Amino acid sequence: QVQLVESGGGLVQPGGSLGLSCRASGSIAWIYTMGWYRQAPGKQRELVTIITNGGDANYLDSVKGRFTISRDNGKNTVSLQMNSLKPEDTAVYYCNADVRVAGTLKRSEYWGQGTQVTVSS
Repeated sequence: QVQLVESGGGLVQPGGSLGLSCRASGSIAWIYTMGWYRQAPGKQRELVTIITNGGDANYLDSVKGRFTISRDNGKNTVSLQMNSLKPEDTAVYYCNADVRVAGTLKRSEYWGQGTQVTVSS
């Protein structure tokens, strides 16, 4: 019913920058929050940043001041600008959206397929 498609990611040197984008499509009545999670090898998935429909954002402490989330409600997209990247930012990054499905009162979480971000020299 709802699909999230991510783009961006790749390999970057420490101190470099990278951008991720995610577009939600399908039977969408409303998107409450959109966010980015990441999962490094051998670690649990963690919330990196999340943004409300009104634009309020929260960040994982370790990325504050380096990462910026933005959202376009009209296009159902969310973006993540990552600056001053560190090797410990290496992970698979997943887009997430909390969606009310059109024509229903059903509210569900949806996930993108994940995109690899590797920070290495």
